[in-house]
Amino acid sequence: QVQLVEYGGGLVQAGDSLRLSCENHGRTFADSSMGWFRQAPGKEREFVADISWSGIIDHYADSVKGRFTISRGDAKNTVSLQMNSLKVDDTAVYYCAARRNSYTTYDNLSSYEYWGQGTQVTVSS
Repeated sequence: QVQLVEYGGGLVQAGDSLRLSCENHGRTFADSSMGWFRQAPGKEREFVADISWSGIIDHYADSVKGRFTISRGDAKNTVSLQMNSLKVDDTAVYYCAARRNSYTTYDNLSSYEYWGQGTQVTVSS
């Protein structure tokens, strides 16, 4: 079984940086992709970033492009999200997710079979 656990959320000020990490404590499937989603109060969960098994291919939501960087550990069971120049609008619960089929749509929630419990990121003005 895949068991995703997120680390690193917290309270920061606008303009600050924060790094989130996610570790898979269970089975790692070859060629699986990993991603980050977020959900703000009263809003739907939305795509943030995704990275391939190799770590070479990544995708970002337009709202975070140029500010966030996703990376994958050499052991393939960890993924991180470096968030710079944080904005108040980045406040949300951030979820780590994994999908076994790299050919599914990377920004679609239904493509991901496994999810972490989420970590809160709060950005104050």
